[in-house]
Amino acid sequence: MATVMTQVEDGVDDTLAPPSSELDGYRPSADEPFMNERQQAYFRRKLLDWKDAIRRESQGTLSQLQVDSLREADLNDRASSEADWSLELRTRDRQRKLISKIDAALRRIDEGEYGYCEVTGEPISLGRLEARPIATMTVEAQERHERAEKVSRDD
Repeated sequence: MATVMTQVEDGVDDTLAPPSSELDGYRPSADEPFMNERQQAYFRRKLLDWKDAIRRESQGTLSQLQVDSLREADLNDRASSEADWSLELRTRDRQRKLISKIDAALRRIDEGEYGYCEVTGEPISLGRLEARPIATMTVEAQERHERAEKVSRDD
């Protein structure tokens, strides 16, 4: 499997990501060994593509902020624009935090820990990883964690 080098911008080594063309049509299957090289490459590519999409959206927001200034003469229009930008900036902040979770998932792939529950050590289902590639716990462990969190909040 050929690999390409990518830039290290934020301390996470994005090297050895296979080109998307090598993984076209591939879907991880329970019929193959869990977290084999091909599955790891698939999830690495999925995470890197997600990260790139977030960065592109973020750049678009920054560009739009520089172009659009809040010059509306009408106070209602201006308030509406400010509310829209506030929502957009909160969304970008959540995505910034998401990038750090994506970077953590990429590190787990590099360390051979990706796909395994950080609580139980059991494999996380491929369906869960497909839906949420940054998952760190099995569904059961996540539910227990959330129940414990709710109990501690209620106290």
